[in-house]
Amino acid sequence: MLSFEQVLNRLEPEFNRLDFGRSPRCLFEPIEYTLAQGGKRIRPCLTLMACNIYKENIDGAVKPAIGLEVFHNFTLLHDDLMDQADMRRNRPTIHKKWGMNTAILSGDAMLIIAYRLIGKTPEPYLKRIMDLFSQTALEICCGQQYDMEFEKRDDVSEEEYLEMIRLKTAVLIACCMKTGAIIGGASEEDADHLYRFGIYTGLAFQLQDDLLDVYGDAGTFGKKIGGDILCDKKTFLLTHAMMLANEEQKARMAFFKNPSNGYSPEEKIEAYTDLYNRLHIKDITRKKMDGLYKLAMSELALLRVNRESLAEIHTIGNMLMQRES
Repeated sequence: MLSFEQVLNRLEPEFNRLDFGRSPRCLFEPIEYTLAQGGKRIRPCLTLMACNIYKENIDGAVKPAIGLEVFHNFTLLHDDLMDQADMRRNRPTIHKKWGMNTAILSGDAMLIIAYRLIGKTPEPYLKRIMDLFSQTALEICCGQQYDMEFEKRDDVSEEEYLEMIRLKTAVLIACCMKTGAIIGGASEEDADHLYRFGIYTGLAFQLQDDLLDVYGDAGTFGKKIGGDILCDKKTFLLTHAMMLANEEQKARMAFFKNPSNGYSPEEKIEAYTDLYNRLHIKDITRKKMDGLYKLAMSELALLRVNRESLAEIHTIGNMLMQRES
């Protein structure tokens, strides 16, 4: 079984060889800039590692894996635009560097490039992979819409929030796992177990992201700490704080939702962090993450494969749970 590092080393030269087009440069340069920022490449690596569980030769999964990573970065580009975020991975976002119109058009081009790369899936698996990807892409749009709608609501339940992040985040990780499994020749049952592993892992991944936005280190996280707090974005932490807060605490939250009250960004972040600490929201979030991780591991245990072939997948799961960026 190939390690995460070995798979990553297999992928990086492929990203470097991508040729999006030479002209117009203002269309393709933002795409190159986005992908050159790297990121953790978790999704394409998971695609290849899922394939490698069943097949030694993973070449047939390389182009689809790259396409899924291009698509992931497309979603980040448009997400940053909708959130008006200034930084991504410690660098200016596309709309800050090139403007909103270029960000929209370059993002559209990335989506087309993603489909083109995924379309290079080996013929026996092509229709299943394209159907899976198209459904995933549509679900992510649904998740993004829910995310925007939740910004206007103060009564979002835990169930609603988890469903939103399932659609917005988890389904793509699940898609990567199932794509690799299908190309590797896994049974339908095993492919579904790996899909559900991806769902539970993706949910835990997003909860860790919610935690890092409050308790992470800005230099490591790659984004400003407290960004979700400043834009009143619904997170697992905020959802639970609104459910558990007393009337005095709710009134204080309401004060910081009104910009005309004259507080500074730092004061708002400090106030919300103090509230989360008083309500033990960090512990609640970690407990939920642990439960999701156990569900993910239970799906792996149901695979009809040699246990040794899953060692690296277990390593990746642990890495995602303990990440700081």
